[in-house]
Amino acid sequence: MERRRAPHARHQRGGSPVEPVTLITGGSTGIGAATARTLLKQGHRVAVTARDADRLSAFSAAAGAGDRLMTIPGDTSDDSHVASAVRQTLQAWGRLDNVIANAGFSLPGILTEHTPEAMRAMVLTNVLGPALLVRETLPHLKESRGRIVIVGSVAGVKNTPGNLYSVTKWAAHALAENTRLLVTQDGVGVTLVAPGMVDTPFWDNRGGRPDDAPTMTAVQIADAIAFALNQPEGVDINHITMRPVGQIN
Repeated sequence: MERRRAPHARHQRGGSPVEPVTLITGGSTGIGAATARTLLKQGHRVAVTARDADRLSAFSAAAGAGDRLMTIPGDTSDDSHVASAVRQTLQAWGRLDNVIANAGFSLPGILTEHTPEAMRAMVLTNVLGPALLVRETLPHLKESRGRIVIVGSVAGVKNTPGNLYSVTKWAAHALAENTRLLVTQDGVGVTLVAPGMVDTPFWDNRGGRPDDAPTMTAVQIADAIAFALNQPEGVDINHITMRPVGQIN
């Protein structure tokens, strides 16, 4: 059986190197943006999606990556938006090597305090969104023998009272493993990255992160994602759980 090269070592026929193409959802700020910057430095061509077009424009201007970065406004829980992002990426660069399902958000308070509309939006973004991305990209990843990264959370391995966000991340973790079972014999790698507390705009929706809580940086999570993508041929990192030293839960 032919063994899979790491993304940075892909070659065309004749031996000339090919820049890997990576699609990231929720990539205008935080972990997604840090991952995009990390992969651009490694020679990837990167397509980034997010709902906020202004934030995407600001990120693109700051990144200074020219035509190696493409930003695509859209809602990851909308199947037509996901299909359009994949189509635009393929039209621009002709291939797809990696996808990173990063888009997600939390709500303040506990589930008894959430409106049904807010609960529905979070479940659609955090659970349906990654599933739609996997569904839409699998044919192309099978062709490239590529990799999938799903960004979960420590909340997906440890419950806290009334935390509906935790429920959505448990579902995302299950999606990663059942996707791995589905595609590993096709040469597609699947990694679940589950961070603890990270200092990003994620906390804005929750009224800010707890005072004096230990945190990691978005760049540190991005480095873990890149580590998973850059494994040598035949190696698939399936689950990375990360916490800052001092985080108890």
